[in-house]
Parts: sequence; structure tokens; C-alpha cells
Amino acid sequence: MEIDLSQFSQVFFEESLEGLDAMESELLNLDVNNPDEETINTIFRAAHSIKGGSATFGFSQVANYTHLLETLLDEIRDGRRQMTNEHQDMLLLSVDLLRNMFDALMRKIDFDDPLLAQLEKQFTIEIAKGTKGAAPEESDSSNDTLVEQEATGLLHWAIDFQAGIDILRCGNDPYLMFNELRQLGELSVNLAKHSSPEFNDIDPEACYLNWQLELVTDQPLERLKEVFEWVEDECIINYSSSPVMNGNANPDSGPSNIESTEVAIPQEQQGSETVQNDVGGKRLDEAKTSNQEPKPKAASKAKLPETGSIRVSIDKIDLLINMVGELVITQAMLGQIGQQDEINEESFESLKQGLEQLATHTRDLQESVMQIRMLPISFAFNRFPRLVRDIGQQLGKKVNLVLKGEDTELDKTVMEKIVDPMVHLVRNSLDHGLETPEERLAKGKSEVGTITLNAFHQGGSIIIEIIDDGAGLDTDKILSKAREKGIVGQDEELSTEAIHKLIFKPGFSTVDAVSDLSGRGVGMDVVRQNINELNGSIELKSTQDKGSRFTIRLPLTLAILDGQLVRVGRHIYVVPLVSIHESLQVEPNKINRLSDGHELIQLRNEYLPVIKVYQEFCHTADAKEIKDGLVMVVDSNNEKIGLLVDELLSQQQVVIKSLEDNYSQVPGVSGATILGDGTVALIIDVTGLVSLAGITNMKEHAA
Repeated sequence: MEIDLSQFSQVFFEESLEGLDAMESELLNLDVNNPDEETINTIFRAAHSIKGGSATFGFSQVANYTHLLETLLDEIRDGRRQMTNEHQDMLLLSVDLLRNMFDALMRKIDFDDPLLAQLEKQFTIEIAKGTKGAAPEESDSSNDTLVEQEATGLLHWAIDFQAGIDILRCGNDPYLMFNELRQLGELSVNLAKHSSPEFNDIDPEACYLNWQLELVTDQPLERLKEVFEWVEDECIINYSSSPVMNGNANPDSGPSNIESTEVAIPQEQQGSETVQNDVGGKRLDEAKTSNQEPKPKAASKAKLPETGSIRVSIDKIDLLINMVGELVITQAMLGQIGQQDEINEESFESLKQGLEQLATHTRDLQESVMQIRMLPISFAFNRFPRLVRDIGQQLGKKVNLVLKGEDTELDKTVMEKIVDPMVHLVRNSLDHGLETPEERLAKGKSEVGTITLNAFHQGGSIIIEIIDDGAGLDTDKILSKAREKGIVGQDEELSTEAIHKLIFKPGFSTVDAVSDLSGRGVGMDVVRQNINELNGSIELKSTQDKGSRFTIRLPLTLAILDGQLVRVGRHIYVVPLVSIHESLQVEPNKINRLSDGHELIQLRNEYLPVIKVYQEFCHTADAKEIKDGLVMVVDSNNEKIGLLVDELLSQQQVVIKSLEDNYSQVPGVSGATILGDGTVALIIDVTGLVSLAGITNMKEHAA
């Protein structure tokens, strides 16, 4: 009976990627000079689980590589080898490599990266050096094999494997175990003496076979036992060994009384490997090709399907079940009232009570469902220790990363989309924010710079801060560059805050030479744009020689929005409540018209441009002039702007539906929602509407 393992592959991929995250985290926290035993064990267990699972699923490329990691880690945890900085770097590179290998497997495309061969060679050479304190021998390529055998101490193992009759029923396949053994060295598989029932009495799900296995390997007995650890309670397994001299087993120590019979393995399971009988411990499988399945002919543009998952705590599931139970009870009560022929005063009160309960339970259910999508922001923060370490080493800077508010929860979708802007901000803080140790000492600072990532809730939003204690922004240099590029007039004077905002201008940069890390300012417009697409905002505060603080404000979720309903003609729109400052009627003497047709209103000490929504969306409105309607003051890229509408309606929480998925992208609109009366209302994208109206420099219009 064959089991289709592909149905479990997605779970394996997710667990393996979690294992790689754990490996990376432990490696970054590891004190190489005094490694913690439990930390090494955690790293080893992650590598072992990935290797075993990969072998089970037939991902031999991953299994072969993680076997090298496992071998090195096993020697380190047993005290046979000293952990070094080189080992730490090799293992961290391996985490990156394995992530890319899994990405290729999930996309069903070939994996071809020269780093694989490079790291395989490094691990092989390192393992061949022997145990701790052993000096590597110098040798030429002609006797590399002999040196490796002398260093590793090859053994010829004879394994008597008497399978239990129920082994197949438990989902264990001897073929997969033999494949894992084959990863450890040269394997010979022979069918041993066994007894079988008459043909009519054979149970197709029972196993009646025994095998004699011969393996030449440098691995200890404990490693061999790991292959059979899942079946050791239901099978009889005996091990015996003898040393290998010059690549051959000792002829006097081989197993006896073994029936040498070719093992018949189904053709569909063989792949490109031929299993043959091998008598006397000679090399097996001369024609084998690393047990790899034929490579799929996949297009290079294959895309990974969106099949993400979330691990949810039992408490959240229990709460959700309770909410559904309450809804069922309320529905049953309303159903009984609906079956009555007449509605009297008593039943009418029961109906009102039931509807109120229904509203309460629906709201509670909605909150419970949204909590399922909420994950601690530590899922995003956990990638930055590695980033800071690698870039700090590359730039020769000493950096201390401080993480705060890691338990702060955020919607999974928001978290995934905010990671790239955060990475860009942290990279720029490392590259151009923090000074070198020499520069910091000259300024009277500690030679170790600090980058802080902080997250916390504030109202209905989440705040993420990226703080560094570096050089801060050079306002004179920024202003000079802006004048050079024609962004700011030669005689124009700007406040410090306005100068800082110049770094968010498209293509603006103060760096003289572009590096692979980019300068502070390069791509900052993209950072702001990505944050705006999340209905968020970014603010900057910086003090020269003290440091900088970027503050990102985001909605907790992209699925539900607190919005203000407005009417424009006969059309209803939703404006995100988080973007609204105030709404007012404007007196005629506070309105000014510019030569290009734009209109400004004077609001206290500011002049704000106004967008007539009906004009941009081609509607017929009641109020065509600013003095006849209402102006809603909203925020766009930290600048205030007015929207002219006919009427303010109610405020309510709306469920966001993607307009692009269901129709097409519409400029100035970020999505849609269905109102209580069944009509569709579009959600205004304030930043997109500003762009649609052609107001690219609001300060210029307000000047």
C-alpha cells in the first residue's frame, strides 16, 4: 500500500522553515567561546528534523546537505570538536541556502546555486579534519579519499533488520529507512531468510520480510539507530561492526548465514537509482545518482501559490466555538418567535431582546475571528538580529539591537507588508545613521551603536519605531542638495521639520557614492508609498549627532476599517477615520483661487488645497463650490488637505473588499464595502486621490 506523502508536504515546509528560524535565532545568540549545550542541541535537533523529513519526502538534495550540518553539529555537541566563528558563519549561510532550497521545492523549480557546492566542500573539508585538537594533514588530490578514511575511521556495519508484521499499517516504509541509511555511506540491501503464509492467507497490509543490511560509513552507532527510532519497538534490529582497511571491510568480520537475494523494489520507487546485491562488502550502486527524483520541467517564472497558514492557540479556538454556540442559541430563540402566528407585545419584546443579543454576539464573533489573524510582531522582529549582525560586520560597525514590544499583536497581512519598509529603514540606519567605532569615540559616544525596534498599541493603531543613536540627519547637506536639484528655491527658507521631509522626495539622496546598501534617502519615497498603501503614515524626528527616530503608524488590520460615510451627489463613499482631522463649513472670505485652478482655504494659520471629489470621480453634486458644501480635512503624507463633499453621514466599521480582485484597480479608490442596505460604497484612497487631482506639491500650492 503506497501513501501519497505530497498531501503532507505543505505542513513539512512550514515546520522546516520554523526550524530554520529557530536555528538562526540560536546561532545569533550563541557565545562561540562558551557555547551553551542546550543551544547546540536545539540547533542540532532542527537540522536533524529537516534532514529526516526531507529524506522521507524524497527531497534528497536537502537531506544530503543537512546531513553534513548534522554531522558537524553532532561532533560539537559531543565535545569532539570546538565551536568556532567559522562554524557559526557556515551554519548561518546554510540557513539562507536551505530557505532558498525550500523556496525552489515549493515553487517546483530546479535549484541551482553555486553556494551549495561551495558550502558542501567547506563542510566536507571541516568534517575530514577530525575531532577537536586534531591537526589536518596536508595531502594532494590523489590521496584525498585515503586521508578522509583515515581521519573519519570508516566502519563496516552489518544490520539484521527483522521487520514487525504491522510496520506498514503504522505508516512506516522500510524503503524510506534504507534511503536514509544510504545518505550515511555505501549501502547494500539483501533479503534475509523469512517465512511467509500461503498465498490465499497473505494480508496485503502486513510485512513478512526481513533484511540484512551492510553499510560502510563513518557514522557512530547512535546515528544509525536514529534511522530506526520510529520502529524500534515493533521490530528486531541487531548491529555488528568491523573496521574498514584501505576502503574495504575486513573479510574475516563479515556477517554469516545470509541469503544473498536481490531486493525487488518497485520501479516507480527507484527513481534513477539501481539497487543491486553486493557480496563481500564491495561498493554498491556504482550507477546511483544521489537518489534524486527526476527534475521537474517547470517554467522559471513559476509562482508560489498563496497558501499561507497561521498557528492559532487553543484558547482562541475555544472562544470562537463559544461565540458560535451563543449565536446558535440566539438563532433558535428568534426562530421560535418567527413560527408564531401573531406577534403580541410580549413576543415583540422578546424579538427586540433577541436582535440585541444577535448584534452583540455578531460583534463578539467578529472580534474573535479577527484575533485569529493577529500575530505577535516578534514574527517580524526576529529577522533583524541576523540583518544587523551581517551588515554590521560588513561595515565594520559595532551594533547593539534592542527589541521592545515583541508581544504586540498585529494582523498577519499588515505584518507581511510592513517588513520590507522596516528592512529598508534599518539598513539605512546601519549604513548612514550609525558612525564607525572610531567616529563615535571621537564624539564622546560609546563605540557600540544602538538600534531600537519598538512596537506598541495607541488607540486603534499600532506604532512601530525605528530608533538609532547615530549621526542624525545633516540638515545643511540635505538643504544644499535639494537646492542643487531644484526641489527647493535658492532663497527659500525651510523649517528643520520641512528639511527632514525632503528625504521622502522621489530619487532624493545626499550620498556621493551609491552602495549596495543604498544611502539614507534613496528609496525613502518607496518606503512612504508602501506605508501609505497600508493606510498608514510615517514621521521622522532627527537631531544631529544624537540620532533619528522613524515612527510608523498602521491600522491593526486591513480586513476591517473604521470609516466616515460621506455623500457626494447620490454616491456614498467611505473615508478612513484615521485620516480625518476635522470637518467644517468654510466662509467665502477664507477661500482663495490660484492661477492653475486649484483652490485653497485658510484654516487658522495654514493654507490648505481643496479637492472637489465630485470633479475627480465625474459625479453630479449638490455642492459644486466650496462655500456650499462641507470640507473634510484629511492627512496625506503628513500634510493636510481638504476634500469637498455634500454631506457627512454616520461613522461605522466596514469590512474591506478588494476592488482589484473583483473588478479592476481604480485611481483614488483603495477598496469597497457593502453597507447595511446592501449597496456598495467605495473606500477613498486619500493619497491616491491627491495624485489623481494633480496636487504633487501641496506646500507649493499653499505658499
